[in-house]
Amino acid sequence: MQRFEGLQRPPVSEAVTLVSGLPRSGTSMMMRMLAAGGMHIVTDNIRRPNADNPNGYFELEKIKELENDASWLRDEKGRAIKAISAFLPMLPKNSFYYVIFMQRHMDEILASQKKMLERRGADKGDEGVSDERMATKYQSYLEATYKWLRQQDHFHVLYVHYSNVLQDPLGQARGVNAFLQHTLDPGEMATAVDPDLYRQRTKDAV
Repeated sequence: MQRFEGLQRPPVSEAVTLVSGLPRSGTSMMMRMLAAGGMHIVTDNIRRPNADNPNGYFELEKIKELENDASWLRDEKGRAIKAISAFLPMLPKNSFYYVIFMQRHMDEILASQKKMLERRGADKGDEGVSDERMATKYQSYLEATYKWLRQQDHFHVLYVHYSNVLQDPLGQARGVNAFLQHTLDPGEMATAVDPDLYRQRTKDAV
Protein backbone atom coordinates (compact mmCIF):
# COMPACT_ATOMS: atom_id res chain seq x y z
CA MET A 1 0.00 0.00 0.00
CA GLN A 2 1.23 3.48 -0.88
CA ARG A 3 2.18 5.56 2.14
CA PHE A 4 1.79 9.32 2.47
CA GLU A 5 3.72 11.13 5.17
CA GLY A 6 4.57 14.76 5.84
CA LEU A 7 6.08 16.43 2.79
CA GLN A 8 5.12 13.44 0.64
CA ARG A 9 1.50 14.57 0.71
CA PRO A 10 0.33 15.39 -2.80
CA PRO A 11 -0.84 18.90 -3.69
CA VAL A 12 -4.53 19.62 -3.14
CA SER A 13 -5.05 19.53 -6.89
CA GLU A 14 -3.97 15.87 -6.92
CA ALA A 15 -6.10 14.73 -3.97
CA VAL A 16 -9.77 14.60 -3.04
CA THR A 17 -10.95 17.02 -0.36
CA LEU A 18 -13.65 15.70 1.96
CA VAL A 19 -15.91 17.67 4.28
CA SER A 20 -16.91 15.30 7.06
CA GLY A 21 -18.33 15.06 10.56
CA LEU A 22 -21.59 14.03 12.19
CA PRO A 23 -24.87 14.99 10.50
CA ARG A 24 -25.93 18.54 11.48
CA SER A 25 -22.37 19.51 12.42
CA GLY A 26 -21.90 22.23 9.79
CA THR A 27 -20.76 20.19 6.80
CA SER A 28 -23.13 21.97 4.39
CA MET A 29 -21.90 25.34 5.60
CA MET A 30 -18.29 24.33 4.96
CA MET A 31 -19.12 23.05 1.48
CA ARG A 32 -20.72 26.41 0.71
CA MET A 33 -17.61 28.18 1.97
CA LEU A 34 -15.34 26.09 -0.22
CA ALA A 35 -17.50 26.77 -3.26
CA ALA A 36 -17.47 30.51 -2.55
CA GLY A 37 -13.70 30.39 -2.13
CA GLY A 38 -13.22 28.97 -5.60
CA MET A 39 -13.06 25.22 -5.07
CA HIS A 40 -14.97 22.94 -7.40
CA ILE A 41 -17.45 20.95 -5.33
CA VAL A 42 -19.10 17.70 -6.37
CA THR A 43 -22.85 17.56 -5.79
CA ASP A 44 -25.82 16.21 -7.71
CA ASN A 45 -28.33 18.66 -6.19
CA ILE A 46 -30.82 15.83 -5.72
CA ARG A 47 -31.47 16.90 -2.15
CA ARG A 48 -32.87 20.37 -2.52
CA PRO A 49 -32.61 23.30 -0.06
CA ASN A 50 -35.33 23.41 2.57
CA ALA A 51 -36.08 24.97 5.95
CA ASP A 52 -33.33 22.92 7.63
CA ASN A 53 -30.66 23.85 5.08
CA PRO A 54 -31.94 26.88 3.13
CA ASN A 55 -28.55 27.35 1.44
CA GLY A 56 -28.40 23.77 0.20
CA TYR A 57 -27.10 20.37 1.32
CA PHE A 58 -24.30 19.92 -1.27
CA GLU A 59 -24.72 16.16 -1.11
CA LEU A 60 -23.83 13.41 -3.56
CA GLU A 61 -26.09 10.36 -3.60
CA LYS A 62 -23.50 7.95 -4.94
CA ILE A 63 -21.34 8.46 -1.86
CA LYS A 64 -23.78 6.03 -0.24
CA GLU A 65 -22.55 3.30 -2.62
CA LEU A 66 -18.90 3.98 -1.86
CA GLU A 67 -18.34 0.59 -0.27
CA ASN A 68 -19.35 -1.13 -3.50
CA ASP A 69 -17.83 1.26 -6.04
CA ALA A 70 -15.21 3.93 -5.40
CA SER A 71 -13.72 3.99 -8.90
CA TRP A 72 -15.37 7.34 -9.70
CA LEU A 73 -13.23 9.08 -7.06
CA ARG A 74 -10.27 8.97 -9.45
CA ASP A 75 -11.97 11.70 -11.48
CA GLU A 76 -12.60 13.99 -8.52
CA LYS A 77 -9.06 15.07 -7.64
CA GLY A 78 -8.84 18.74 -6.80
CA ARG A 79 -12.52 18.81 -5.86
CA ALA A 80 -14.49 18.71 -2.62
CA ILE A 81 -17.07 16.11 -1.63
CA LYS A 82 -19.32 16.00 1.41
CA ALA A 83 -19.04 12.66 3.21
CA ILE A 84 -20.26 12.16 6.76
CA SER A 85 -17.79 10.40 9.01
CA ALA A 86 -19.40 6.96 8.61
CA PHE A 87 -18.17 6.87 5.01
CA LEU A 88 -14.50 7.60 5.75
CA PRO A 89 -13.45 3.97 6.39
CA MET A 90 -14.86 3.00 2.98
CA LEU A 91 -12.43 5.19 1.06
CA PRO A 92 -9.67 3.45 -0.94
CA LYS A 93 -6.36 3.56 0.89
CA ASN A 94 -4.28 3.95 -2.25
CA SER A 95 -5.44 7.57 -2.65
CA PHE A 96 -4.86 10.64 -0.48
CA TYR A 97 -7.56 12.81 1.10
CA TYR A 98 -7.62 16.23 2.71
CA VAL A 99 -10.35 16.01 5.34
CA ILE A 100 -12.07 19.00 6.92
CA PHE A 101 -13.80 17.44 9.92
CA MET A 102 -16.58 19.60 11.35
CA GLN A 103 -17.18 19.62 15.08
CA ARG A 104 -20.11 21.07 17.01
CA HIS A 105 -21.41 21.17 20.56
CA MET A 106 -23.22 17.88 21.09
CA ASP A 107 -26.39 19.43 22.47
CA GLU A 108 -26.64 21.60 19.36
CA ILE A 109 -26.29 18.55 17.09
CA LEU A 110 -29.02 16.69 18.98
CA ALA A 111 -31.34 19.71 18.99
CA SER A 112 -30.80 20.29 15.28
CA GLN A 113 -31.46 16.64 14.44
CA LYS A 114 -34.68 16.69 16.48
CA LYS A 115 -35.88 19.84 14.77
CA MET A 116 -35.18 18.39 11.34
CA LEU A 117 -37.11 15.21 12.17
CA GLU A 118 -40.03 17.26 13.48
CA ARG A 119 -40.21 19.22 10.22
CA ARG A 120 -40.15 16.03 8.20
CA GLY A 121 -42.70 14.32 10.41
CA ALA A 122 -40.31 11.38 10.28
CA ASP A 123 -39.99 8.45 12.65
CA LYS A 124 -37.57 9.57 15.31
CA GLY A 125 -36.04 6.12 15.54
CA ASP A 126 -34.29 6.71 18.86
CA GLU A 127 -37.37 8.23 20.51
CA GLY A 128 -37.34 7.29 24.17
CA VAL A 129 -33.56 7.42 24.34
CA SER A 130 -32.48 10.34 26.51
CA ASP A 131 -30.32 13.14 25.18
CA GLU A 132 -27.69 12.13 27.71
CA ARG A 133 -27.52 8.58 26.34
CA MET A 134 -27.45 9.81 22.75
CA ALA A 135 -24.71 12.31 23.60
CA THR A 136 -22.66 9.55 25.23
CA LYS A 137 -23.19 7.29 22.22
CA TYR A 138 -22.13 9.98 19.75
CA GLN A 139 -19.15 11.04 21.86
CA SER A 140 -17.87 7.48 22.09
CA TYR A 141 -18.24 7.16 18.34
CA LEU A 142 -16.35 10.41 17.75
CA GLU A 143 -13.50 9.42 20.06
CA ALA A 144 -13.15 6.11 18.22
CA THR A 145 -13.23 7.96 14.89
CA TYR A 146 -10.55 10.44 15.99
CA LYS A 147 -8.33 7.57 17.13
CA TRP A 148 -8.84 5.78 13.84
CA LEU A 149 -8.06 8.92 11.82
CA ARG A 150 -4.75 9.36 13.64
CA GLN A 151 -3.75 5.91 12.41
CA GLN A 152 -4.47 6.61 8.72
CA ASP A 153 -1.54 7.94 6.73
CA HIS A 154 -3.69 8.58 3.64
CA PHE A 155 -5.70 11.29 5.48
CA HIS A 156 -4.58 14.81 6.38
CA VAL A 157 -7.19 16.20 8.78
CA LEU A 158 -8.19 19.68 9.89
CA TYR A 159 -10.74 19.94 12.70
CA VAL A 160 -13.00 22.98 12.45
CA HIS A 161 -15.57 23.89 15.10
CA TYR A 162 -18.93 25.14 13.89
CA SER A 163 -19.33 27.87 16.50
CA ASN A 164 -15.82 29.19 15.79
CA VAL A 165 -16.76 29.65 12.14
CA LEU A 166 -19.90 31.57 13.10
CA GLN A 167 -17.95 33.77 15.53
CA ASP A 168 -14.92 34.39 13.29
CA PRO A 169 -15.71 33.52 9.66
CA LEU A 170 -12.64 35.19 8.16
CA GLY A 171 -10.19 33.78 10.69
CA GLN A 172 -11.53 30.25 10.25
CA ALA A 173 -11.61 30.66 6.46
CA ARG A 174 -7.94 31.62 6.53
CA GLY A 175 -7.17 28.49 8.53
CA VAL A 176 -8.98 26.30 6.01
CA ASN A 177 -7.25 28.09 3.15
CA ALA A 178 -3.84 27.44 4.71
CA PHE A 179 -4.74 23.77 5.20
CA LEU A 180 -5.65 23.57 1.51
CA GLN A 181 -2.31 25.07 0.50
CA HIS A 182 -3.59 28.62 -0.06
CA THR A 183 -5.66 27.65 -3.08
CA LEU A 184 -8.82 29.56 -2.08
CA ASP A 185 -10.08 33.09 -1.44
CA PRO A 186 -10.74 33.32 2.33
CA GLY A 187 -12.54 36.64 1.98
CA GLU A 188 -15.12 35.10 -0.31
CA MET A 189 -15.34 32.04 1.93
CA ALA A 190 -16.23 34.23 4.89
CA THR A 191 -19.08 35.90 3.00
CA ALA A 192 -20.73 32.49 2.60
CA VAL A 193 -21.26 32.15 6.35
CA ASP A 194 -24.80 33.07 7.41
CA PRO A 195 -24.94 33.74 11.18
CA ASP A 196 -28.76 33.81 11.05
CA LEU A 197 -28.68 30.04 10.53
CA TYR A 198 -27.08 29.45 13.95
CA ARG A 199 -30.49 28.47 15.31
CA GLN A 200 -29.69 25.64 17.72
CA ARG A 201 -27.22 27.37 20.01
CA THR A 202 -25.82 25.96 23.24
CA LYS A 203 -25.89 28.23 26.26
CA ASP A 204 -22.07 28.11 26.26
CA ALA A 205 -21.81 29.59 22.75
CA VAL A 206 -21.37 33.34 22.62
